[in-house]
Amino acid sequence: MLLRPSEGRNVARNRTRRAALGLMAAGIAGPVMLARAAAESQLPVRMTLSTPGSAGSIWRSAIARLDSALLSDIDLQWVLGDPGQVQVQLTAGALDVGVFGAIGLATIARKGSDIVLFGPALNNHGRVIVRADSPYQKLSDLVGKRIATQPQTTETYQQARVALSLIGLDMDRDFELIFGPPMASLALFNRGDVDAVIVVEPTATRAIGAGARELARISDVWKQANGEAAVPFLVGLAARRSWIDANRAVATSLARVFAAANDSVNRNPQLFVEFHEQMGLRGNEAAAIALLPSRLADVYPSVWDETVWKAIDQQTEIAVKLGLLEAAPKRRLYDGVALGKV
Repeated sequence: MLLRPSEGRNVARNRTRRAALGLMAAGIAGPVMLARAAAESQLPVRMTLSTPGSAGSIWRSAIARLDSALLSDIDLQWVLGDPGQVQVQLTAGALDVGVFGAIGLATIARKGSDIVLFGPALNNHGRVIVRADSPYQKLSDLVGKRIATQPQTTETYQQARVALSLIGLDMDRDFELIFGPPMASLALFNRGDVDAVIVVEPTATRAIGAGARELARISDVWKQANGEAAVPFLVGLAARRSWIDANRAVATSLARVFAAANDSVNRNPQLFVEFHEQMGLRGNEAAAIALLPSRLADVYPSVWDETVWKAIDQQTEIAVKLGLLEAAPKRRLYDGVALGKV
């Protein structure tokens, strides 16, 4: 019988485990052999790692601090990618697991993609930043102005587009947009080439620490327009349905790892200070580093249950009503497997 690659790996891992257990029972397995058996029993998982300047850039360091038993069945292999690249990498198969948001995923699901959300990643953390001496006091003041923002393929841009539509602003029509990664957008802003920047954390805090002013938070626009209290979902862990079905236990383990990592930085916000270099802030940016714990606390969710799935459904419904999505997807965008408390 022919096996799919993932099935073959599962069979090989099971054989390795059985062999190791047999040797242990016989008392003849040494430490090196046991370590090798443990390594061979892990499933290699190519996982996205955000570039410095993005909120996800803390994950590698935060996960390294967790109990190693949480990753006992996973060989996590980090693959660097800009926010605009991750979705393309996942769709093309260069990643096993990436991150996706509701609107972007709904768009490709309607085209036949089987990618599914299966765990928590990030809440919305898009910020609209202007210079301290800028005359602009509200978002409508930026109509006709040059704004640097995330690539069109990112959920940050997509969700900002939906949120601003709720208050009567059309990003494509009302602003002159320049697209690029967070650090590139900030460079344009610092040179005075744009009037404002829509940028994610921690790059937004970096700008604030250098003297810029926060004009608005996309999450606040969304909450006020919809009468909600919770910070909106931005992206979750995502993989092809075929990969999840072949590796369900590993997918659940990985979702729990990310939930635990997010919970760890929420419980100990000083980790943002400790890991500031990994997140793209230099040691001499003391003002920005000191702001990280208070500004990033609500960015990292640890829950994956019906409350999150309801928010995902709502985002796609609103996008359809606004005409920013042609129609709702014909399938659920999430796996429907709740994690419970981490």
